[in-house]
Amino acid sequence: MGVWLVTADVLAASRFVTSPLIETVNALGVLTARNPQPWERDWLARHGQPFRDRIRTDPFSTALAQGMQSGRWLPVDLSLPPRPGDVTFEQELARVRTVPPRVAKFDLSQSAGGRLPDALDVGDPAGAFADLLQWTWDNAVRADWPRRKRKYEADIVSRTTVLSQRGWAAAVRDIARDVRWLGGGRLQITVKDHPPLDLSHAELVFIPSSLRTGRVAWKYPARFAVVYPAAGMLATPVKPAAPEPLRRLLGPTRAEILLLIGDPITTTQLAAVTGLALGTVGDHLRVLLDAELAERHRSGAHVLYRRTPAGQQLIGHLPSQPGGLTS
Repeated sequence: MGVWLVTADVLAASRFVTSPLIETVNALGVLTARNPQPWERDWLARHGQPFRDRIRTDPFSTALAQGMQSGRWLPVDLSLPPRPGDVTFEQELARVRTVPPRVAKFDLSQSAGGRLPDALDVGDPAGAFADLLQWTWDNAVRADWPRRKRKYEADIVSRTTVLSQRGWAAAVRDIARDVRWLGGGRLQITVKDHPPLDLSHAELVFIPSSLRTGRVAWKYPARFAVVYPAAGMLATPVKPAAPEPLRRLLGPTRAEILLLIGDPITTTQLAAVTGLALGTVGDHLRVLLDAELAERHRSGAHVLYRRTPAGQQLIGHLPSQPGGLTS
């Protein structure tokens, strides 16, 4: 199996982060493979033809798309994990442009079984790849990034809450198909046989994404990333069906929020699940707090909300109905 060797210090300093660059690389993969998840079908219908028009007269981009379409390759050395302080896509993309040609060519050759196609053998492959990423970001990802980021942040809060309560083994459980915390400083990355990688002097980050399955990225030997599918975060928001008596008492939206806070949850998570603006969620939570139906407490940097015993009692006294309450 492929294992990363992670010291206690590296693990303690590791982070869950979002990355607009990683998301753009993943979006590029969808545009090339044309195999969208259900939530991506409308997105691909809007952006697929403009993307094909963009690469048609560009031999480098055409060859790159063919390699990605084969399913054999997604860039590792060219999709760099964000550094601390990176916030914008432009900050991350600037680092891609600094990848040396020999490193970029090796990475690109992996899409063709180890032989670099002539169309990819250009003077500055990292710059050409960055140009394609810039187009993809500007035309297909930028407008949707705030929505995606909210949902990824909700996933991060869920995992960091589990991490603080139950440790790393629970936090990375089911994070991606082959990723497992084995204990003893060993993080399994794949079931395929690869020599173990020593991360004792590296940064480690976990990045939620729109991928179906996980992958890795790195700036060897300094930074490593596990890119994983955000669990359930990109589905169309489904609001719980509040029973009619509760809807009449609290209003439909506030009733739905009361149902959603059975387990600790942040305003960001609530916004992601309900599709409401953060300010609107906050207004409804304040009413529930004032009515002592909700309470809040802090977990690290996050404020979590949950039902009080009074809120739970209110729900428990209402008649159930099909498709109705979840506690």
